[in-house]
Amino acid sequence: MIDQLELENRFTYHKPEPHQAEIYTKLRAAAKEFANLVIELTPDSREQSLAITHLEETVFWANAAVARRLK
Repeated sequence: MIDQLELENRFTYHKPEPHQAEIYTKLRAAAKEFANLVIELTPDSREQSLAITHLEETVFWANAAVARRLK
């Protein structure tokens, strides 16, 4: 069950802390490297597009974990 504290955490803006910026940069760089590999090794297709989209989602959720849980 999701309680009010969890809802507050999920739906509140989390201003980035100075130490988090480096983490966001590392996550994006690793995802970009993998995205380039996907583009290089797979044919232009719906599947390729979905792989890139899901990679974007992965970065989003990883960033959310840092913003919401790493203080």
